[in-house]
Amino acid sequence: MPRVKLHRFNDNATRPDIIEQGKPEYEQLGGRWRTDFFQAPHPLTLEVGCGKGEYTVGLAQRHPGRNFLGLDIKGERIWRGSTRAAEMGLTNVGFVRMRAEALAAQFGAGELDEIWITFPDPRPRDRDIKRRLTSPRFLALYEQLLTPGGLLHLKTDNEGLFEFTLETLAARSGARVERFTRDLYAETGPEFTEAQAIQTNFEGKYRAVGVPIKYVQFRLT
Repeated sequence: MPRVKLHRFNDNATRPDIIEQGKPEYEQLGGRWRTDFFQAPHPLTLEVGCGKGEYTVGLAQRHPGRNFLGLDIKGERIWRGSTRAAEMGLTNVGFVRMRAEALAAQFGAGELDEIWITFPDPRPRDRDIKRRLTSPRFLALYEQLLTPGGLLHLKTDNEGLFEFTLETLAARSGARVERFTRDLYAETGPEFTEAQAIQTNFEGKYRAVGVPIKYVQFRLT
């Protein structure tokens, strides 16, 4: 393992804003994230697959009256997000290192108010459908963890994943799409302002070569 990456992994082990396997809080905060981790009773938003934490940190900066968590399996990426949050002096943001499949072990039923899914792996092969973060399997998991009527967002550059998501939501009882667009940055209405407000480096690269960003906002109950 490169020395820099090893240093960052060791750094993660000492950072109170990062929850990962090996720390006593790991899988022990379900139902108590607001009281024990943030020590603030604000609404809780989770970004699934947060990468380097650009979106999680951006949301925390925009909404100081809310709590934000970024989830990713890559420790080096989470280190970057944690570092950025510290540099900005943010106290309403944290990170969890784990796979999305294990969400139920980390959060209590109805504990989340909002979920963002930003530029996930589209998993284009048919055999990987269950691993797509908007598959029926994951939607059922999100519904369990969200407060009734909780809000979800998907941003993606991938047309196939976007269409799959719309079809899956249309087939799901109780699901309601509130708004969607196949070209987010061509929209001028205020209802898309929040989704346009934060642009990750990855997102910018796709826009630079003319790939439109797709977006859908929905609820599961």
